[in-house]
Amino acid sequence: MSDKKMMVNGREIPFAAGETILEAASRYDISIPTLCHLKGTTPHGKCKICVVEIEGERELKTACNTPCNANMVIKTESIKVVADRKKTLEDLIASGNHNCAASSAGNSNWTVFQMAVQQYDKTDDLCPVWGDCKLQDLLYHYQVTQKKPSDRKQPFQKEIVNPLIIRDFSRCILCGRCVSACNEVQVNRAINFGEQDGREKIVTKNNTSLADSDCVFCGECIQACPVGALVEKKAAYQWRPWEVRKIRTTCPYCGVGCQQLLHVKGEKIVKVTGVENGKPNEGRLCVKGRFGYDFIYSDERLKTPLIRENDHFREASWDEALDLVVKRFKQIIASDGPDALAGVSCARSISEDSYQMQKLFRAVFKTNNIDHCART
Repeated sequence: MSDKKMMVNGREIPFAAGETILEAASRYDISIPTLCHLKGTTPHGKCKICVVEIEGERELKTACNTPCNANMVIKTESIKVVADRKKTLEDLIASGNHNCAASSAGNSNWTVFQMAVQQYDKTDDLCPVWGDCKLQDLLYHYQVTQKKPSDRKQPFQKEIVNPLIIRDFSRCILCGRCVSACNEVQVNRAINFGEQDGREKIVTKNNTSLADSDCVFCGECIQACPVGALVEKKAAYQWRPWEVRKIRTTCPYCGVGCQQLLHVKGEKIVKVTGVENGKPNEGRLCVKGRFGYDFIYSDERLKTPLIRENDHFREASWDEALDLVVKRFKQIIASDGPDALAGVSCARSISEDSYQMQKLFRAVFKTNNIDHCART
């Protein structure tokens, strides 16, 4: 084999300088499972699921942070690799309140365990991300069920004090994807690895709640979490993957043009996620883009134009309301000239709306009295 080529499962593939085994394999559609790896962030191999067997090495190596070398001979699904992944998955499923269907098969204590979880969750439903969980997918793939006794300790208290995110430490597998998303993707640096009562835990500064931390509630940690440790509060138990259809759209909250996936159940949006490879946001969203969708269904939302008459408003048709606005604009221009009008475009509207606003004032009203609230 020549330099910068290696053998993976009997197939010769090239690699670029500095590439990891996982990166090179992924480019050639060679599947290596992982729970902790987050694209574009520093790999740390914490979950140990991506182990591979390298000829000449005594120990298995994590593919996400092992650099490629010329003439490597790698097996991604050898007997040794599969056995190691199964053991890791058995440890993970026994480590917390993972009450998905994968936990039940072959577990004589399932009923006792599930009743305890139901009491903890205050619901008789299965895990809120059942059907949308990377750990569950791997458990099914490798046919792993909970055979060993649970080593669960008293779970850390669930955090539900903020209005947007549930932090359920009983389901956290300490993969670190949320930490990578917060520190390296969004660069908010609100959470990190820490300890409480001598046990490892994902913590904020001073181990406060998210509401009392530097968190800006962008929700990137939810999108990164592979299990049910981080869940959108208002979407919990409201949907399952097979109940929704995904509709791609552009976020309406500003001019950046972030790409969103609307998760629609029936005719109602139940969740919003970023499009992972969509430009320009690459999966990122702000607090408005990710969480600001339920106002659509508010009973307080105005559904018809209102016209002020004396000291009260009355409902009107769109035609009547628009005709009134046109009439008043014409009266003002006729009596005081076009410069008597001025407009301020909103920085949180989409670019097309701001463009149309300035075109209306300059081309139609014949005035340059148009500004943008970003300048204020």
